[in-house]
Amino acid sequence: MTIALRYAAYSDVGCLREGNEDSAYAGPYLLAVADGMGGHAGGEIASAIAISTLMTLDEDVPTTEAMVGSLQQAVEHANNLLAQRVKEEPRLENMGTTLTAMLWSGARVAMIHVGDSRAYLLRGDEFGQITHDHTLVQTLVDEGKITEEEVATHPQRSLLLRALDGRSQVDPDISISEARVGDRYLLCSDGLSGVVSTETIRETLAAERNPDAAARRLIDLANRGGGPDNITAVVADVIDTATDPGGPTQEPAVVGAADQRREPVMTPDTPAGRAQGLNRGAGDTAEMARIPAFEPPPEEPDEPERRTRSWWPMVIVFVVIVAVIAGAGYYFGTRYLSSQYFLGPSEDGGTVALYQGLSTDVAGYDLAEQIEDTQIPIDGLPENERNAVSSTIPLDSRGDADDRIARLREAAETCAADPDCAPGGQPSGDRQDQGGQGTQPSPDPGAAVGTAVQIPLGGD
Repeated sequence: MTIALRYAAYSDVGCLREGNEDSAYAGPYLLAVADGMGGHAGGEIASAIAISTLMTLDEDVPTTEAMVGSLQQAVEHANNLLAQRVKEEPRLENMGTTLTAMLWSGARVAMIHVGDSRAYLLRGDEFGQITHDHTLVQTLVDEGKITEEEVATHPQRSLLLRALDGRSQVDPDISISEARVGDRYLLCSDGLSGVVSTETIRETLAAERNPDAAARRLIDLANRGGGPDNITAVVADVIDTATDPGGPTQEPAVVGAADQRREPVMTPDTPAGRAQGLNRGAGDTAEMARIPAFEPPPEEPDEPERRTRSWWPMVIVFVVIVAVIAGAGYYFGTRYLSSQYFLGPSEDGGTVALYQGLSTDVAGYDLAEQIEDTQIPIDGLPENERNAVSSTIPLDSRGDADDRIARLREAAETCAADPDCAPGGQPSGDRQDQGGQGTQPSPDPGAAVGTAVQIPLGGD
């Protein structure tokens, strides 16, 4: 049995972006997706450099034993090239890229991953993500601080913890696995996985018969979902060349920024790679002149420029720290408010209501929400209970709230059944004369224990 790949790669700018910062490559032995980031065309350059550096592995395929080392060496080389590019063009200091790549040697697959681009595997009826997002929100999910459902609306959902940026040492995830005939792999940028649900991705991969149709369909679904980001998909089927009538794909595919910019191909530091570099002539299309993204500003004196650049890492770190603190404060504040309850007058003021939150407001923003109107009339409660409700009754939990509501309801029913208990908790014999002075009813020797008796504070 001879294992090979039938693949397709597509990239789309999406509905809202002006340029495509994604890059991807699909070849007989290498699949790779990179999602660039950074202003002034920095994202395009970063992803193109990463893909251009790795694609040489498809021409100089390492042995099974050397796959992991070759992948790691290529990724480190790409990171060094990014650092060198930033040194040459300081305006690109904020650029970076994610990278997810798979290198094949027979049935053995080496995968390297950094960032939040993803790889999925459909094997028979089983489907799942085989990469782990290097993002703040994924860390919070792993620690049980937020749920998967909360990720889509989290304010820091786009904050990467790892990427190729030329400023820090590369720390990718690396794994080795065994492929099977019939497997279907998907590599994609978050412009696809962040818009199309996992279930829809699974259904699409299972329904479409060939990789080309599956990749096109997935990109179309992401655009229908609003296409807020660049969208890139690489779909590959594992086939047995001895039994598959269609045969493997032969021609490599380069899409996105790597195809548009054609960054110089960087050969690996191996004997075959060095020989390959010597054979490339000056007219090779991989070394076409890059298209300038904009006209650089006039050069400033060296010393002020160095001083300005030195502040940028500190500013970025400060912004990230503030964002993390703000996000954590919002999260824990919301959790605290959701655990607080109190009883008070309903919104119309006539009945007892249960509120969630705190009985206060901040800058005009109410920190409580009415979640239940108990329909217990406030005027039907004894005076002490009525006063407590008017002042609000804080509670430790929803269970405590239910118990207190039950007691208030019982008090209201008892008051309603007692002819001596008038609305508002005043005795039925208590009257106000025209002058506003209360009169004292004669004590009833046969009155039941607990009947309220007013005792005058002055007079005879």
